Amino acid sequence: MNVAERTAAAVAEIERLGAGTVSADPALILKVSSDWSRMSPVLQEKVPPGRYLADAVVRPTRPEHVPQLLQVAFEHEVPVTPRGAGTGNYGQATPFDGGILLDLRGLDTITVNPGGTITAGAGARLTAIDTVGRAAGLDIWMYPSTKTSTIGGFIGGGSAGTGTIEHRTTSDGFVVSALVAPMDGSGTMRRVTGEELTPYIHTYGVTGILVDVEIRTDPARDWVAVYGSFGSYADLVAVHRTLLDLPQLPRLASADEPALVPTLTAPMELDPTRYSLRVIAEASTADEVAARMAAGGEHVATLTDYAETDRLSGMSYNHPVWFFQRGNRRRTYFHMESGGTPLWDDPDAVREVYEGPVHFHLELFGHGPGAMIVAEYRGEEAVLAGIPKLEALGVGVHSPHQWYVDRNVERAIETARVTDPKGLLNPGKLTAAPPVDSRVNIGVR
Repeated sequence: MNVAERTAAAVAEIERLGAGTVSADPALILKVSSDWSRMSPVLQEKVPPGRYLADAVVRPTRPEHVPQLLQVAFEHEVPVTPRGAGTGNYGQATPFDGGILLDLRGLDTITVNPGGTITAGAGARLTAIDTVGRAAGLDIWMYPSTKTSTIGGFIGGGSAGTGTIEHRTTSDGFVVSALVAPMDGSGTMRRVTGEELTPYIHTYGVTGILVDVEIRTDPARDWVAVYGSFGSYADLVAVHRTLLDLPQLPRLASADEPALVPTLTAPMELDPTRYSLRVIAEASTADEVAARMAAGGEHVATLTDYAETDRLSGMSYNHPVWFFQRGNRRRTYFHMESGGTPLWDDPDAVREVYEGPVHFHLELFGHGPGAMIVAEYRGEEAVLAGIPKLEALGVGVHSPHQWYVDRNVERAIETARVTDPKGLLNPGKLTAAPPVDSRVNIGVR
């Protein structure tokens, strides 16, 4: 039997067991077999929508459904690719070998625990988790720029976002515990805590399926959105780098060069000739942030509605790159994720790595700046050739143009030997020697 035939037999048994809803609708399969890898022209060439398709979609609606259906898939030797909201950007949820696309959005329960942590089903969206947390007087430590992402997707495939300045990445204590189902034929799941969590975070589900996740919170703070603009890159950087000495660290500090400003989704008109800085600041520090902006440039506005901080977050990390690509379709652009003080101190040297014009979208991390380096696409070879040049300048790089597990790889391989002995979980993502190894940590930590 081929994969499609084995999948048909498996999903028939899954339906009989009532272990989730099953669909073979071609339109649904096409939709959920791709993610937002369209942002990368390299990945658009390699994994365009429709090239790799699942044979069926299964959506569990209760935690116990996951180990049940994995046991069936194991017995029938059917690949299983997990998926949340599909907001990943690297092709992590592409079902290279067909089989079952595991849609985890039906697992969306949210519970505030007595100790102040929050436990959420893998399919719960960060927007909903944050709403529940704020109602209980709590702030979740961090959330991605696409706040409609699921918590399972963020932990399994994401890394950083709003809150990273203070709390670093998803690997740095954000996760307290996770309920994980292995693909070992056991039909079980177990609660993983502490150091044991490492091979399950940012490993795309290759070591086990996250069924629920328990995350840390802080007492809720009053966050506001502060907008500023500057006449030069140097003036922008002079303020950006001071934000780490505020008495309460900002939740986010994003900045864009003039080329990226016209396509931003701000609630007010931004001057397209100036450099834009946007900060999610704790309310008691907002006046100080505004004063620093005014001293070096212009304080544009301070918006106190919490919803405006979500809007501001939606203009962070790679989102301005997508807005720019969408607004400039006559040319094809790529971006490279980077981090390091040369982005502040020697920007011209960084720009010279790629054929110009080159634009920066800046973020602030706990140790310094990060950036999405944006330039016109002239082929994968030219994109990858820039990585060693950036490293030579002291700039850390993470390539968004590959789908391989890029963190704790040896530990993930070791774990998967036990939890996925047949190699059925998200095939094609876990290897010690990818064809083009561009798996370098951006340096957020």
